Amino acid sequence: MPGPGHKWSRPAKKEEEEEEEEEDPVDAMIARTGCTAQHHAVQECMAAQQDWRRCQVQVQAFRACMAERQRQRAEELRGRQRSGSADS
Repeated sequence: MPGPGHKWSRPAKKEEEEEEEEEDPVDAMIARTGCTAQHHAVQECMAAQQDWRRCQVQVQAFRACMAERQRQRAEELRGRQRSGSADS
């Protein structure tokens, strides 16, 4: 039997601390794109409607945002490739 004052279990963490420590990787990726507001709009619509087909306005806005981000990223990469080949 343990002596007086011995604790067998670890103190529980607050839920808020646990949530802050474990960020969803998908949310982190979307945050880097700048399309967080559109993503949240899709999620909210789908939660309310329970049918993604009724959320096409929000889905298309999110899709357009992500496509624009991909276009910008491709331009950045092309620019880096050009400046890298110009240095050679």
